[in-house]
Amino acid sequence: MDATSAAVTAAVTFVWLGMVLAISFLETPLKFRAPGVDVPIGLGIGRIVFRALNAVEAVLAVVILAAVTVGHPSASVGAATAITAFLLAVQLAVVRPLLNRRSDRVLAGETFPRSRAHLVYVALELAKVAALLTLGISVLAT
Repeated sequence: MDATSAAVTAAVTFVWLGMVLAISFLETPLKFRAPGVDVPIGLGIGRIVFRALNAVEAVLAVVILAAVTVGHPSASVGAATAITAFLLAVQLAVVRPLLNRRSDRVLAGETFPRSRAHLVYVALELAKVAALLTLGISVLAT
């Protein structure tokens, strides 16, 4: 990759990774331990936070895709970019709508056991963290 594309890709990748780690694996679980935060309040906050995170992620993904496309990437960078973008797309197009429908029902007063869609979202977050790490390391190694 050319130096400018590699620098942009690496910087944006690690910013994105930091955001996912901070929000998905730090803020989200801790929010429910705060005094006075019950499930409906936590869900309401979570919906706002994840809507914002996902919007930023979409912008960061577009920036990375543009930088990688222009920069003539190695096969490993191209693959890691594609996998990361795919994981985000699945989260946004498939899993988030399921979670939104469920949270609408919980906020309306229904009670449910833990959602499988939530577990799928967490698994996709873990995979996305691995893909972002791979992408960032691959860019720095070229």
